[in-house]
Amino acid sequence: MKWQFVIPLVFLSLLSLQGKANPHGVKIQHQVTQAIKINAVYDTGSPLANAPVKVYAPNAPNKVWLKGITDEEGNFIFAPDYSQPGYWEIKVRQAGHGELVTVPFKVDKSEDYPKKNINNSDYHLASTSRDYNPLQIGLMIGCVMWGFVGTALFFWRFQTQD
Repeated sequence: MKWQFVIPLVFLSLLSLQGKANPHGVKIQHQVTQAIKINAVYDTGSPLANAPVKVYAPNAPNKVWLKGITDEEGNFIFAPDYSQPGYWEIKVRQAGHGELVTVPFKVDKSEDYPKKNINNSDYHLASTSRDYNPLQIGLMIGCVMWGFVGTALFFWRFQTQD
């Protein structure tokens, strides 16, 4: 009688051991010099080669300012309009995967090229990171433990009825 419940559970648990799913997130790094350079790669580290890029200027965030394509290594470089300091948005998408990054850009009046803003709080990167905070990790561990306890109590119930 006990095996009527155990065999289907064992079979279903073996079916669930198919392997880890690996979604394609995208990471974009940027650098500000006389131009803005980005590097777009999947979470696995492979580059977004020949991916379409759209750049939005600070004064018209709903209108595409520049269109382009990344190179084979996922790099894209452009020189923003120096008369438009602010937050430039760069969108890279390929095959349904992509990211939008916001890059702060300001012009130092004492020199002819933009300077990287030293204050890191001014940098805002949209994130698709798969990193979990401690509260989420604790909740996941608690849910797994609760599942083990529930399963053990379920089978313990049948053992006490004999």
